[in-house]
Amino acid sequence: MLAYLIRRFAAAIVMLLIVMLVTFGIFFLVPKWTGVDPATMYVGKQSDAAALEAVRSKLGLGDPIFVQLFDFVKGILAGRDYTGGGSTIHCDAPCFGYSFKNEQAIWPVLKDRFPVTLALVIGAAILWVVFGVLTGVVSALKRGTLWDRFSMSVALAGVSLPIYFTGLLSLAVFTYGLHWLDGQYVPFSDSPGGWFSGLLLPWITLAFLQAAMYARLTRATMLEVMGEDYVRTARAKGLSESTVIGKHAMRSTMAPILTVLGMDIGALIGGAILTETTYSIPGLGQAVLQAINDRDLPVILGVTLITSAAVIFANLVVDLLYAVIDPRVRLA
Repeated sequence: MLAYLIRRFAAAIVMLLIVMLVTFGIFFLVPKWTGVDPATMYVGKQSDAAALEAVRSKLGLGDPIFVQLFDFVKGILAGRDYTGGGSTIHCDAPCFGYSFKNEQAIWPVLKDRFPVTLALVIGAAILWVVFGVLTGVVSALKRGTLWDRFSMSVALAGVSLPIYFTGLLSLAVFTYGLHWLDGQYVPFSDSPGGWFSGLLLPWITLAFLQAAMYARLTRATMLEVMGEDYVRTARAKGLSESTVIGKHAMRSTMAPILTVLGMDIGALIGGAILTETTYSIPGLGQAVLQAINDRDLPVILGVTLITSAAVIFANLVVDLLYAVIDPRVRLA
């Protein structure tokens, strides 16, 4: 077990380094492809040559790419200093650089937005796993019945309808029509009740799409598992149907569910852009959208690395859970 953890952590670190290299390479090349000087994006177009040169010197934009890459990795691990124009600015680790638009360090901005996105994703994940898996299991056990046809039709609609449609529709019905939920995000520190009420509708909207996919995946996997030899053997031994389903069939069914769940949570932590934009939630998704509009490359780079780390960590947790839910899997 310990050897497996060491191998997986080593592989995760190598993967993060590869992501750093690729994303930084893109960050370095985009200005060359677009013909836009990063120093110009930082100080504005109406600036003289002296101001541009001062910014290049301060941010190290004139250094060779390998020097910039070393300073970038060093900043993430240990922080770095920006020196130029007679002043020095220290950026604490993890330092992803300075925003071209706001002229401030990237991490403090993303650090305030990260818990908001995390709360949105975790809350929605609980809903879509519970309702999606439960619906898929019941549909598989009642194959061909009215419930099966109805639930799979709803799931098909959920997969087909985009979030911006279901989000606006839910706002129109539940917020502006019935006035049940305000749909406005409130920080947890200001009002826990308002925080929960403000996130409930985004949770449901995001979970509706994901639960539909999980229901269809669970149903297909459950139907396949129920025909396996070990399930028939368990029934032949006289075990109750609840034991056969809960102890034997569900363990094998949950393996692909966990795989998809790890990828979905990791990807959505990078920013559920459509959901956050629809409900005006100040998370990473809105930060990415604003950075794209402003061509604020350091912010995009920072969110990309956070997303990559989240995906890698989520998949590591999933690998460890495999051995818990499926005794056929041995980490050693």
